[in-house]
Amino acid sequence: MRLFHSTTSPFVRKVMVTLHETGQTGDVTLVPAMGTPVDPGSMPLGQKPLGKIPALERDDGPAIYDSRVICRFLDDRAAANLYPSPRLWEVLTLEATADGIMDAAVLMVYESRVRPEENRFAPWVDGQWAKIGRALDALEQRWLSHLNGPLDMGQIAVGVALGYLDFRHADRGWRSGRPGLAAWAAVFAERPSMVATRPVA
Repeated sequence: MRLFHSTTSPFVRKVMVTLHETGQTGDVTLVPAMGTPVDPGSMPLGQKPLGKIPALERDDGPAIYDSRVICRFLDDRAAANLYPSPRLWEVLTLEATADGIMDAAVLMVYESRVRPEENRFAPWVDGQWAKIGRALDALEQRWLSHLNGPLDMGQIAVGVALGYLDFRHADRGWRSGRPGLAAWAAVFAERPSMVATRPVA
């Protein structure tokens, strides 16, 4: 299989952590891919018409995307039970929350790196951060017991999302007022799968 890959994409990192946690890193060849919404660059347009990564080329079928689909596929392939049926809806909701954090955080990066300076709109950036803040508050208030339970895809997604906030938005201090989430993140970040996939600027 071939995974279209960038070391700075949190969605790619989520797939990479899943590969590590399920023992499948040796089954995938990494293919570098870079681009933006206004310049697709080397993005895999033939495999993923949306022009985004990750996309996974399989040996026995068409390419699949996005990260949620790929992670579900890899979990099924390895029978890893990262989407356990007794709490499936909670896992999926937690993963969706983490993906929403990553979506908003990536849009903030695009606003500063892709949009011309004279066209940037600070209230829009603040609105993205407000979404992230509400999601982080929900994790602190309602999800800590789940995060501290057995490993599942919800935990992987949240760990990667928080890692991306540290990578791209560390100056905003997401830990403030969220001691439980901060403590959990510090421990989760030291998992071998997380250490092996830390983003490189």
